[in-house]
Amino acid sequence: MMKENVKLREKIGYGLGDAASSMFWKLFTMYLLFFYTDVVGLSAAAVGTMFLVTRIWDTFLDPFIGVLGDRTETRWGKFRPYLLWVAVPFGICGILTFSSFGETDTAKLVYAYVTYTLMMMIYSLINVPYASLLGVMSANPQTRTEFSSYRMTFAFGGSILVLALVEPLTDFFSRVKPVDGVPSMAFGWQMAACVFAAMAVLMFLLTFSWTKERIRPIVEKKGSLKNDIRDLCVNRPWWILLGASVTVLVFNSIRDGAAVFFFKYNITGADSWSFSILGGAFTLVTVYLVLGQAFNIIGILCVPALTRRLGKKNTFLYAMLCATVLSALFYFLPRSLVSGILVMQAMISFCAGIVSPLMWSMYADIADYSEWKTGRRATGLIFSSSSMSQKLGWTIGGSMSGWLLFCFGFEANAVQTETSLNGIALMMSLLPACATLISVLFISRYPLTERKMSEITLDLEQRRKGD
Repeated sequence: MMKENVKLREKIGYGLGDAASSMFWKLFTMYLLFFYTDVVGLSAAAVGTMFLVTRIWDTFLDPFIGVLGDRTETRWGKFRPYLLWVAVPFGICGILTFSSFGETDTAKLVYAYVTYTLMMMIYSLINVPYASLLGVMSANPQTRTEFSSYRMTFAFGGSILVLALVEPLTDFFSRVKPVDGVPSMAFGWQMAACVFAAMAVLMFLLTFSWTKERIRPIVEKKGSLKNDIRDLCVNRPWWILLGASVTVLVFNSIRDGAAVFFFKYNITGADSWSFSILGGAFTLVTVYLVLGQAFNIIGILCVPALTRRLGKKNTFLYAMLCATVLSALFYFLPRSLVSGILVMQAMISFCAGIVSPLMWSMYADIADYSEWKTGRRATGLIFSSSSMSQKLGWTIGGSMSGWLLFCFGFEANAVQTETSLNGIALMMSLLPACATLISVLFISRYPLTERKMSEITLDLEQRRKGD
């Protein structure tokens, strides 16, 4: 196919949208469990249950938002308007989520349920249309992979930004408003969330301004919701990619959720790595997390070349195989070998980075496949499943993280038992390795090869010209 001439500004604009989402997504996956247990004072088991209850509801809300997007008609398009309408509510809810309210554990838990549920609903309302936008910006599979690569590069760039700044910001703001002479970590987290919220709102507005919807369905008439859901339920590639995506997100969620605990309780002498810049403290866990995001980006940058040589399916499969082996080896590293832990983090993150843009690009291919098979295009519904898989994987992984900590006997801000320490190490290694192995089994059955997608794309172009 002819390569499209898409301006760099549009690629950057599309990438900024995921930078905005990823700042809070990374805060949620890396720090929210820690915030609720070590800052707010809730039990790990209660938080794990809350994650399950709130995310299950929110996960299955995503397809309805996708359907809503498919049926939206404005002068700005179907999906772009949501970036304009929901950007400010997104920022406000992000601040409320990282705020603590109430004197009793019950009041704090109720507040956490309400604000976290609201945040996840708003996250869906802006992120599902944003993800769906990829399916209507271009019909060229390689251009979509480029857009997806920009998206994930900026996503991990946003993650690096938040991981590099979160500890210095919380440390700085906690000392601005001390309580009884003691730094207030609750205030520090709330003010840090304000900074990230303002940045996210600006990025979403730039995405709205700099992107364009180009693809129209073969037939503009709308099918019924029943038909759209029926088409999705018989879409075999969708089911396969859904399974692979969920297990990849379980892998990421368990590792991310355990990382802060691993460095706080498992690594002896981690504090000796601490240093200060501009009054803010940088710790070993910050170095570890930022290093991971940097190698995620390096993996993403390799995706276009890898997919041209191996194809999307094989690139996905080999990356997850490597992640499985490396994660299993992580368990056997001595806890004193910090350099080895950092090197292993870099290698695992490189593999995980490769997979990230592939999932979104493959969902765009599945939207084309569905239109080719049925004559009806349901971009929003199909892309909502990508968000659904992300949240479902996060739901399973996040809930498991809280429950596993509880089962291993974890006690916040206390000396841990050997069972607890070993359990945290398992959550960083062998347990996520099981998830990546399952993803390999799923993706090995994926049928949409490059040759097949080329035939589908050309056929759809001919049909659109005919209409």
